[in-house]
Amino acid sequence: RYGLSAGGFGYSWHVFDERFDLASDSHPNEENRFGWIVEVDPFNPEANPVKRTAMGRFKHEGVALVEGRGGRVVGYMGDDERFDYIYKFVSAGNWRFMRAQGVSPLDNGTLYAAKFNDDGTGEWLELSLRNPAIAARFSSEAEMLTYTRIAADLAGATPMDRPEWTSVGADGTVYCTLTNNSRREEADAANPQAPNPDGHIIRWRDSNRHIGLSFTWEIFLLSSDTHGTERSVASPDGIWVDPDNRVFIQTDGAQKDGLNDQLLIANGNQSGDDIEISRLFTGVTGCEVTGIAVTPNRRTLFVNLQH
Repeated sequence: RYGLSAGGFGYSWHVFDERFDLASDSHPNEENRFGWIVEVDPFNPEANPVKRTAMGRFKHEGVALVEGRGGRVVGYMGDDERFDYIYKFVSAGNWRFMRAQGVSPLDNGTLYAAKFNDDGTGEWLELSLRNPAIAARFSSEAEMLTYTRIAADLAGATPMDRPEWTSVGADGTVYCTLTNNSRREEADAANPQAPNPDGHIIRWRDSNRHIGLSFTWEIFLLSSDTHGTERSVASPDGIWVDPDNRVFIQTDGAQKDGLNDQLLIANGNQSGDDIEISRLFTGVTGCEVTGIAVTPNRRTLFVNLQH
C-alpha cells in the first residue's frame, strides 16, 4: 500500500546509509518515519521541527491552512498517489487558546477523508476508532495514523487522480489539483475521465466555515479541454488563489506538441466553459513550474523552476 518491496524502488539510499535498508533489524521503524507533515516555528529559531502525526502519514504534497469557525485551524491536504485521497484536519480547539497553553493546534484534532458523491455533494469521513471498520483493523490511534491510507480505504473515501496542491480562496472555496492518472479504467463524477493522462482541478465549499462534515463540489477545469492552446494546463500541480480570486496554476509535464511547463491564471469567479485562462510565463525546457509565494503588497511573485 505504501510502495515498499524487497526489490527496492527509486533512490538507492540504502547503499549509502544502512538506516534505509529495510531488511535490517537495526532500524525496524524506518519505513514509518516518512510521510508526515513537519511544523517549523518561524517565531522561535531555537525550536526543533516537529512531526505533526495527527495530520496523518501519506504522500503529502503540502497543506493549505485556514482559520475555521471558532478559531479552529483547518488543513486541507492531498495524497500525491494514484487512487488516493483528499484529507482535512480540524484542530481540537481555538488556535490562539492552544498556543497560549503551549500546545500546537496541529498536534491535536480530527482527521477526515473526502467522499465525493455523484450529485455534487460530499462528506468528510472521520478517521478514528469510532468507526467500527477502522476499530476492527487498528488497535490504537497511533497505528491508524501510521497507516492513514488504509484507514481511508476502510472509511469509504473516494479514490482520486493524484491529489496534489490545495488552496483556499478568500470566499472559502477550496481548490485541489489532480495531476493525472493514466491507470484509471473507470470514470466517476469526481474523476470524469478514464484514463486521465492530463489531470483536472476540483473545487468545493465546506459547510460551517470549514469545520462541517458536508460540502458541495464541482469540476473547475479539465486539462484536456486546453490541449493545443497556449492555455494548456496539462498535469496541474501547484495552485494558489489570491485575494481577488485569481487562480494561479502551475504545470508538471504531459504538455502536448512539445510545449514547456508554465504558470497560468484562471478566473475563479467563473465556471464551466466561460472560465478565462491566461498564460503568465513558460518555464525552461524540461523543468517543472512549482512553488509560489507573493509579498504582502502583492507586487512581487516568487516561483520555483524545478529540475
